Amino acid sequence: MARASRQRLASVYGLSTVLIWSTVASAFKIALKHLDHLQLLLVADCVSIVTLLTILAFQGRLGLLRRLSAREALRNCALGILNPFLYYLVLFKAYSLLPAQVAQPLNYTWAITLSLLAVPLLGQKLAKRDLLAICVSYLGVVVLSTQGNLTGFAFGSPAGVGLALFSTIIWALYWIGNTKNSTDPVLALLLNFCTALPLILGTTLAFSGLPAWNNPGLPAAAYVGVFEMGVSFVLWLMAMRLTTSTARIGNLIFLSPFLSLVLIHFILGESIHATTFAGLVLILAGNLLQQRRD
Repeated sequence: MARASRQRLASVYGLSTVLIWSTVASAFKIALKHLDHLQLLLVADCVSIVTLLTILAFQGRLGLLRRLSAREALRNCALGILNPFLYYLVLFKAYSLLPAQVAQPLNYTWAITLSLLAVPLLGQKLAKRDLLAICVSYLGVVVLSTQGNLTGFAFGSPAGVGLALFSTIIWALYWIGNTKNSTDPVLALLLNFCTALPLILGTTLAFSGLPAWNNPGLPAAAYVGVFEMGVSFVLWLMAMRLTTSTARIGNLIFLSPFLSLVLIHFILGESIHATTFAGLVLILAGNLLQQRRD
């Protein structure tokens, strides 16, 4: 395939992923109107497993399961405890406590969290630019969480903010755990979700209950399983493999939170506050500053 054609196709895959990511915050909130966070996670995980199996079968790569070593299988099963079990358990609970316009931008601090955790866990060092990026991003967290009222959390739930930030720690740990993972990415994700299923089911039965088959939140939960936890990952992976410019594709990520706010306004009916935009801009500015290289 010609270089220009590869880049065009990569852009299509990348933009498709961004569009999917832009919808998931609204899908979370719609599902959470009818399901609790445990039920949402259970349904989404089941649907995601079917989706990932279908993708592997369509690509003719189910045979990879037979060639998986015991060590690789164990590593990926262990990572499944972090994602999807703990990560989405905490994230969905945060979304149940916060407006989508607050929870969604907070989730974008995971890249900054990753840089902080890489210091003790990977032996990396923070440059002055990294420290500045951290300060800028977390200033955005303060603005977003307090909605400009620095004397207290005037908007939303402090517990929800704490959970949203804690989810970024879990997500960062998951990616640090994947740094030396040589398993095919789609297969690895399938193993993660299969491992998490009995944990999610047990937790749901212990603290909630199975949703009714006619629960109106099931379509939104299924959407989350298909797109947020399955298709978007594969599309993004294909975009990164085809692109001739990783930076060009990577920068598409920053379109997603702004598109998401538009959908949150029109689909969920939330009035988007000026401080939401201010906080989001600071968070993304910190991310961009951290990614810049001389």
